[in-house]
Amino acid sequence: MSPKEKIRLVLGDITDSACQAIVNAANTELWLGSGVSGAIREKGGPSVQEECQEIGPIDLGEAAVTGAGNLKAQYVIHAASMDFDTPTTQESLYDAIKNSFLRAEELGVTSIAFPAIGTGVGDLELAHCAEILFDELQIRCKLNTKLERIEVVLFDQETFDIFQAAFDKI
Repeated sequence: MSPKEKIRLVLGDITDSACQAIVNAANTELWLGSGVSGAIREKGGPSVQEECQEIGPIDLGEAAVTGAGNLKAQYVIHAASMDFDTPTTQESLYDAIKNSFLRAEELGVTSIAFPAIGTGVGDLELAHCAEILFDELQIRCKLNTKLERIEVVLFDQETFDIFQAAFDKI
């Protein structure tokens, strides 16, 4: 199966994903504030933030794993593409995606869901995020043969359309 065949774009809420692991667009402090992080905190329950507090802080570009609390997923992979003083950059996004895949490989999961990391509070342009995400997803799919399904879960139609245009180019 080619990398592109493993990737599926989904319009919806990542906290509803039935993938084994979902990726959180995190900050280095692992503080679950707003956006994807806030939704994970609300729907996952207090255990996710409690685990984050035990683990954090982590370095920029790193990824850490917690349980998923009340979510359908088993794990949340917190991809720190930004900190409170620095927005998401191309380098921090590449590193955060790569390290999310490494954590997924360590967990042995066969399915993972990604949001548009760094495009909210992280201030990264949607089209740039899509390009980086799909570049890295193609590379990581080839390296992790256990991974069968990757969902890119996008919250609104505008974001979905921008990511669909980028996906069509790969």
